[in-house]
Amino acid sequence: MINVGFHASIAGGVDKAVDRVVERGCSTFQIFTRNPRRWEFSALKPEEIKNFVEKVNQYNISPAVAHMPYLPNLATSTEELYARSCETLEKELERCAQLKIPYLVTHLGSHLGRGMENGIKRVSDLIDRALFETQNASVTILLENTAGTLNSMGSTFGDIKSVIDRMYNKNRVALCFDTAHAFAAGYDLRTAEAIRKTLDHFDRVLGLERIKVIHLNDSKGDLRSGKDRHEHIGLGYIGEKGFRSFLEYEGLQDRPFILETPLDNRRDEKGNIKRVKELAE
Repeated sequence: MINVGFHASIAGGVDKAVDRVVERGCSTFQIFTRNPRRWEFSALKPEEIKNFVEKVNQYNISPAVAHMPYLPNLATSTEELYARSCETLEKELERCAQLKIPYLVTHLGSHLGRGMENGIKRVSDLIDRALFETQNASVTILLENTAGTLNSMGSTFGDIKSVIDRMYNKNRVALCFDTAHAFAAGYDLRTAEAIRKTLDHFDRVLGLERIKVIHLNDSKGDLRSGKDRHEHIGLGYIGEKGFRSFLEYEGLQDRPFILETPLDNRRDEKGNIKRVKELAE
């Protein structure tokens, strides 16, 4: 059976996210551990941690996944922002360890016009430093592929490989594959043949075994659009045929699929979960 869930709100406490995903029939989920649009945050309360861990175990949800906040930029050349980004990554790794969350997803950031080579060095050095400072946190960082917007890092499989190749702590780094981002960056996912070519290429460059989580999102932008705009499953340019073939791909069927689809009146989270399960039958 497919392991599918969505990115859930933590309003009222992180443990409330577990209640929300269980209500919608999910077996995995993703959260922000704090407000993703602010640098400041409060420490997790012991009761909150206890309730979260107990609920995850009670409902047998696996894995729970966390996502980095929006403000950090791991590739920046601005020293103050770089330091704050590293501190945030370290703190998020510690919070994930407290909550017994095994995976922390992060974007690689933007080199802000300083060039890909400089960006690769900045990202790999920052992640290595954060991992060194959190050696007791058994949490894996998942690098997420991006859509190819201006100056963004990680839109090609080769760029991601370059980051990992420079790293010392490779054993605590893996990948989160986002379908909408890959498609917008130029990797076709609309047919079984196109999916095979894309994932064969990924396997040659990075290795499919490195994919630990899949963000399952349709795309509002066409192939190679460079637009990071998610759409409901089957209603975007990838389409139902593409998702049916993607979900049938044997090399990825045991991965957790997490939706980050829009919140609007066309289809709710429960509806998207239902559609994914239908396409996977």
